[in-house]
Amino acid sequence: MIEIKRYKPEDKEVWNELLTRSKIDTFLFNRNFMDYHSDRFNDHSFLIYKKGKVEAILPGNSSDGIYYSHQGLTYGGLVSSIIMTATDVLNTFQFVNEEIKKDGIKKVIYKPVPTIYNLMPSQEDIYALYQLGATKIGCNISSTIFLNNKIPFTESRKSGIRKAKKNNISIEESCDFEGFWQILENNLINTYNKKPVHSLDEIRHLKNNFPENIKLFTAVYENCIIGGSVLFIMKNIIHVQYISANELGKQKGALDLLFDFLINELFTNYKIFDFGQSTEQMGRYLNNALIFQKEGFGGRGIVYEIYEYNINI
Repeated sequence: MIEIKRYKPEDKEVWNELLTRSKIDTFLFNRNFMDYHSDRFNDHSFLIYKKGKVEAILPGNSSDGIYYSHQGLTYGGLVSSIIMTATDVLNTFQFVNEEIKKDGIKKVIYKPVPTIYNLMPSQEDIYALYQLGATKIGCNISSTIFLNNKIPFTESRKSGIRKAKKNNISIEESCDFEGFWQILENNLINTYNKKPVHSLDEIRHLKNNFPENIKLFTAVYENCIIGGSVLFIMKNIIHVQYISANELGKQKGALDLLFDFLINELFTNYKIFDFGQSTEQMGRYLNNALIFQKEGFGGRGIVYEIYEYNINI
């Protein structure tokens, strides 16, 4: 009853249609999003059919004899409709493994979708990984708020809010990605010697493709941006993709006021507010300063796992 097919560009519409009736809440697997960096990866995605209809998709790429799900995405596991059963998923993994072995693949590195993105139970793939003898090789921690059961801000965050209000900082939705990117890039280069995952042109392109899903909110002082955050907005989840403030913004509590507005005023009708990961090196290094800030807003731990198994068919 289960058949698989290698994804081709002409399958874009049916791929995106499956996402609209899947068990997860994300737009990152939409081909209008994930293909922005298609030139960097050898796409090796699959469509999974049950009784002749697409009922699951597996975003993936391959490189040097390894299959990844997916190197260009924070998470990239199997996405299925409510039709897919545990047995169907086990069969899917078997068929995918048989197919990628023909292409010389010897190992799979798999990043399942974190549970906060599930609209309903959807961990059949974790069971399949267990059956395949997969090993957990990475465990990153994200700081997340369940908005119907919030933890109060710490006193240091409340102090920053009072300071920002005293300095008449305003919070605005903005289209000035260039102004914010200057702050973001300077901070990342000076602190980590890294650039943002997305270039300015890429984030503008994605914003044009998903105007209601990607939004920039800024803290403004005397008509100048001193801090901000780029949000990825799903049906139920607000995910913080980027946070940054310049030195003036840090001094005046700009981000404290910004997240007070986002969490306690603007997005109260959503279920989850996710600050994203504070780890590096597959989770082995925890950035204590970064997670301290997020936990000060009430964020607590959700893991983003990474598994590995060998193809032994």
